[in-house]
Amino acid sequence: MITKINLLALLLSFILFCSCKVNNSNSRGTGLLKEQTPLDKIQVLNFGTFHMGYTNDASTTEFDEHNLENQKNIHEIAKKIASFKPTVIIVERLPKYDESLQEVYNDYLENPNMFFKRPSEMELLAYEIGRLSGTKRIFGIDHKMDYNYNIGNEIENSIDSIWYNKYKADPLSFFPEINIVDDSLDLLSKLKLKNHDKYLDFLISVNADKLTHTGSEDGFEGADEAAKFYQRNLRMYSNLNRINLEKDDRVFILMGASHTAFFRDFMSRSHKYEMVNTFRYLN
Repeated sequence: MITKINLLALLLSFILFCSCKVNNSNSRGTGLLKEQTPLDKIQVLNFGTFHMGYTNDASTTEFDEHNLENQKNIHEIAKKIASFKPTVIIVERLPKYDESLQEVYNDYLENPNMFFKRPSEMELLAYEIGRLSGTKRIFGIDHKMDYNYNIGNEIENSIDSIWYNKYKADPLSFFPEINIVDDSLDLLSKLKLKNHDKYLDFLISVNADKLTHTGSEDGFEGADEAAKFYQRNLRMYSNLNRINLEKDDRVFILMGASHTAFFRDFMSRSHKYEMVNTFRYLN
C-alpha cells in the first residue's frame, strides 16, 4: 500500500522532474524563456551646447568666439571632457563634408594655434578635445530639413489656443527647475544647464511638442511641422548608425542641445549605445 508519506514523496519527485525538464528545455533555447547574453555597448558622451560663433539657426546666443578669455575657458572645459578619451568625434555637420572636415581637423592636430575666421563649437571645443585625447577620426551627422517653427502664429488655432498662447509667452515657467537666465552664468555653468535632463526635456517641448497644440479645425498643421523636427533628428541618428564603429570605440558627440535631447531619448532605448553621465566630465 502507498502511505501518505510515500505519496507525498512521489508527488515532490514528479514536480522536481518537471521543473528540471522545463529548465533544460529553456537552456537549449526551445522554451519560452531564453538565456540572453548582454551585448557590449559602445560608450557615448552625448554633449549639448549652444552655438558658438556664426550660426543660421533660429536661436542664437551672444558669444564672442574671438575673445581670448572665452577661448581659454573653452579649452579648460575641453580638458575635462578629454578625460573621457574618445576614439571618435561626431559633430553637427553634413556627412558630405567629411573629407574636408577630416583634413582641417588633421591640420589642427598639427597646429592647434591655426586661425579660424569664424570658429564654432566644432573648432573651439571638439577639435581641442580630440587633440588632447589623441582622437584620429571625426565625422559629421547633420541633416537639413526645413520646418515652420512659427506655424502657430500663422494660422487660426482651433485646437488649444489658450494653452498655446500661455506657453508661448513664457515656456520656461513650465520648467521651474531650469528657469534660469543663462546670460548670467559662466561658461561651465551654462553648459551644465544645457545638459540638465529637465533642460533637454524643455528643448524638445519648446521646439516641437508645443506645436501639437495648434492647428486648424480639421487640420494637423502644428503636429505635422513638429513631425518634421522629429524626422530631422531621426535622420541624424540614422547618419550616426552609418558610421563604422567597434564595441571598443568611445564616441564623443557635440551638437546643439536640442539634437542632444533627441539623441538622449533614442539612445536610452538603444541596444548598441550606452550614454555615460555627462556631469562626470563637467565637475
